[in-house]
Amino acid sequence: MAVSANRLELLQIADAVAREKSIDKSIVIAAMADAIQKAARARYGQETNIRADINPQTGEMKLQRLMEVVETVEDYDKEVALLTARERNPDAQVGDFLAEQLPPMEFGRIAAQSAKQVIVQKVREAERDRQFDEYKDRISEIVNGTVKRVEYGNVIVDLGRGEAIIRRDELIPRENYKYGDRVRAYVYDVRREQRGPQIFLSRTHPQFMAKLFTMEVPEIYEGIIEIKSVARDPGSRAKIAVISRDSSIDPVGACVGMRGSRVQAVVGELQGEKIDIIPWSQDAASFIVNALQPAEVAKVVLDEDAERIEVVVPNDQLSLAIGRRGQNVRLASQLTGWDIDILTEQEESERRQKEFVERSNLFMEALNVDEMVGQVLASEGFTTVEEVAYVEQDEIASIDGFDEDTASEIQARAREYLERIEGEHDEKRRALGVEDELREITGITTAIMVKLGEDGVKTIEDFAGYAVDDLTGWKERKDGETKFFPGVLADFEVSRAEAEAMIVEARRKAGWITEDEVEASEEEAETASA
Repeated sequence: MAVSANRLELLQIADAVAREKSIDKSIVIAAMADAIQKAARARYGQETNIRADINPQTGEMKLQRLMEVVETVEDYDKEVALLTARERNPDAQVGDFLAEQLPPMEFGRIAAQSAKQVIVQKVREAERDRQFDEYKDRISEIVNGTVKRVEYGNVIVDLGRGEAIIRRDELIPRENYKYGDRVRAYVYDVRREQRGPQIFLSRTHPQFMAKLFTMEVPEIYEGIIEIKSVARDPGSRAKIAVISRDSSIDPVGACVGMRGSRVQAVVGELQGEKIDIIPWSQDAASFIVNALQPAEVAKVVLDEDAERIEVVVPNDQLSLAIGRRGQNVRLASQLTGWDIDILTEQEESERRQKEFVERSNLFMEALNVDEMVGQVLASEGFTTVEEVAYVEQDEIASIDGFDEDTASEIQARAREYLERIEGEHDEKRRALGVEDELREITGITTAIMVKLGEDGVKTIEDFAGYAVDDLTGWKERKDGETKFFPGVLADFEVSRAEAEAMIVEARRKAGWITEDEVEASEEEAETASA
């Protein structure tokens, strides 16, 4: 069959548009068919059901009016009676459609303009879908592009098959781009928006540096060396923690490269950002000491429940450990995920002395003993009156200068003091209206009941409404700094696990959950941890 000139031209246009927009040719042909349908409805009536088909091989166009076969005709523009339909097609059934061939039509100026708008709209939608589908799978990759324009500090980048944006806050400080510059960036988000898919790039994202190292260090690409964490102060300084799965390969040396060639390639891309490469360690204390390099650390004290660590450094190392404007300790905290408190040896000594005096005074007041006895108990490691009251008597009697009678008297005074404090707390608890049943929850003491009453909690139902964070406190990270908000029981050293157990028990006693639900939840938690 010979293809007429106008049919050939139709196929050539569809092919050219498909190539230019990088979309499937069938989408363009379908858009043309939709445009012809719209133009035909404008001529034959909007209520008419018209279908246009374009043969993708020959370019031949068919225009048909579809009539639905029904028992009783209600709309003569769209429906045909079953008896009438069977005159044309003996096999026609209710619900079928009869196709009536329509003659070719000439497009007027308005119809042609309308058809053009439909085609442009459909092609644009197809192009957007193609762009979104292509780049949504490239999130967390590095892409290269050319600067197309700069708008209010935001850089618009031409990626060849799409357009992306690097917002001003995602650019390294003091970076300036102009039209035509080549740029390399990290794809951190792709979103569908009203104006089409938006591809967001970043040069400040921590993973941008990690991906650059992956490109420069073959061992990372091959999986022999793993990047465990990254912390950046873009354009100034960064820290990266690495570990080797092969004991014969030094992860730090591999990332530095011969004469620093590998790390310098990354530094050059990041506008001279200084990079500390740190060996990762499973031991938190060792990892944090490494992360604080180049400062030397004298001692560390970990609080694993609060994910907080206290680092003691020599007096002359304090400024180095903290870094300019707190940069070194801030990056180390981001890298390790721990909150880091830095003290000098002198500050630690002064604090310990202060704690010793406070404990000594506590024992002097609570036990009605002289200063020497209070200091001896504090120096022996006792921190609370409870410890003195309930420790084995022999442990106190074995202290130099003490005997069994002294130990017995001290413990009796300690218990008497605790009973008096308990009585005061119980009286205050009653005054606050806190009910006795709260004491049935494991771990809740009279002192805790007073604290709960001050927070407006008086019944088991009230307590059951708490979340774990309400009791133990929570952390929020903002502008690179972590702020801790204390919970109701922050003064009682209640762990998250203990707080959760209290809340679950309260909800069970309040009838919010059943014993079976508690057991099922515990089994799920055990399965997940396994």
